Amino acid sequence: MAGNASDKQPQGRYYIETWGCQMNVHDSEKLAGSLHAEGYTKAESAEDADVILLNTCSIREKAAEKMFSDLGRIRAIKNRRPELLIGVCGCVAQQEGEAIFRRAPYVDFVMGPRSTGSLPETVRRLRGETVRKRTVDTEYRRDSIEFPFDRIRREGPHSAKAFVTIIEGCNHRCTYCIVPTTRGREVYRPMDQVLAEVRSLAERGTYEIEFLGQTVNAYRDPEGNTLAELLHAASEVEGIRRLRFTTSHPAQMTDAIMDAMAACRPIVCPYLHLPVQSGSTEVLKAMRRGYTRERYLEKIEALRARIPQITFGTDIIVGFPTETEEDFQQTLSLLREVEYDSCYSFAYSPRPGTASLELVDNVPQEEKAERLARLQALQKSIQERRQRRWIGREVEVLVEGPSKTNAERWTGRTPENRVVIFDGETAPGRLERLEIVESTPFSLRGRQVTPVS
Repeated sequence: MAGNASDKQPQGRYYIETWGCQMNVHDSEKLAGSLHAEGYTKAESAEDADVILLNTCSIREKAAEKMFSDLGRIRAIKNRRPELLIGVCGCVAQQEGEAIFRRAPYVDFVMGPRSTGSLPETVRRLRGETVRKRTVDTEYRRDSIEFPFDRIRREGPHSAKAFVTIIEGCNHRCTYCIVPTTRGREVYRPMDQVLAEVRSLAERGTYEIEFLGQTVNAYRDPEGNTLAELLHAASEVEGIRRLRFTTSHPAQMTDAIMDAMAACRPIVCPYLHLPVQSGSTEVLKAMRRGYTRERYLEKIEALRARIPQITFGTDIIVGFPTETEEDFQQTLSLLREVEYDSCYSFAYSPRPGTASLELVDNVPQEEKAERLARLQALQKSIQERRQRRWIGREVEVLVEGPSKTNAERWTGRTPENRVVIFDGETAPGRLERLEIVESTPFSLRGRQVTPVS
């Protein structure tokens, strides 16, 4: 849904580069919408823009270095056009603050993820100044959760799917995680506002909604409504075919949410991303995750009892301080027991301002890399086996757009979040029925049968 800029005089063009999670992607849609409402239009490249925004992620090590590398390229553009406005937004902006100016004095403003509502005012002021006064805005504003949804600039091949923020921030204090620093404590969006956005999206032809939050299943609005109530209400909105939510914390996965997922089938998709981080209870304790291996597995079992066809994704960190080979073996055994359909795995890297910096990082880098390789090899074999089971089945796929590896083919996702590549006549946003004819560990190949809609 785009903001209405028809009453604004043309102001110029903007270009946004985005790194990171779904929350960052959706934040960029809000940033774009704010500028569009001011009369700006989207530029096809940074070279053609009057305003350039870098929307950054700081989860991984060296994220700031990657940002400064990109800024070096953008600096060349500003050398040619000094009037160009450059803003660093997102989690690295929150983390680094004024330090960004020391390394990149040509940046005009720094804006954290909870301050994006002030973007129009900041841009107006800076573009109107003869001598620009650089700005840092890293306040944790509550009004960030209530961004006007009619101003969000959703466009492109994913028009049939939309992200909807329901919670921002995180109250957990996992020792390795920088999110509470960059995103602040939890704030919750009123359920009636969420449902108003869902209904509006359904009216414009959106089939699939994905609710977003750093700890999305911790959602509890001011009236006491939880994610369970929200799933029930949203699943009744006419026109919505699929509901998802990410990312969930195992400690917040309640019986009520599980019951709602089961009761709202098939609208609520049979897929859940449930980060475990480690299969060792001792490591989980050092991470301050708030659950044990056994308790995590109980959640998996409870979900499968309610939804037998459910599939899971997860995140895993290897080489966390104190992790022994025995601890790592427990992680491998957890993979074998759960059989995840997707897994984002990383070698531990210390993040500034996190409690894990106080722990002795006693796992050598070579050992971290070797463990990561072993884990990824095991996960690949699990995915390869599980993917083969889909050959010969018919599936419903929401078409996302051209395949990234072959622009002459299409890509889409099943309700179970499986990627399917196929040939034929279709368009982004269509629902297609496909027969699966081939598989790889990471995607399926399909053949068109009949269109679903």
